[in-house]
Amino acid sequence: MGSQRTSFAKLQRDRAKKAKAAAKREMRQERTAAPDEEGIEPVSGGDHDLSAPELLALIEQIHNQYEAKQISQDDFEERKADLLSRLPID
Repeated sequence: MGSQRTSFAKLQRDRAKKAKAAAKREMRQERTAAPDEEGIEPVSGGDHDLSAPELLALIEQIHNQYEAKQISQDDFEERKADLLSRLPID
């Protein structure tokens, strides 16, 4: 017996997930392209790669902003994850 085909509902869910992920990715890219209103400079992955101490200083800065309730938890988690992913692993 052959395997059952994927249902139309599953295809719709998969397409919706991909569209949502693309929208989030686009929002993140726009946010890093524009200067932040909280005073953190955007981190660009292009010409100017930040060193590990600079990245750690930025992580400390967003921790302080989160503790002072200047940024939301979602923004804090996104920024922290982005900065941690840029840390060089030796």
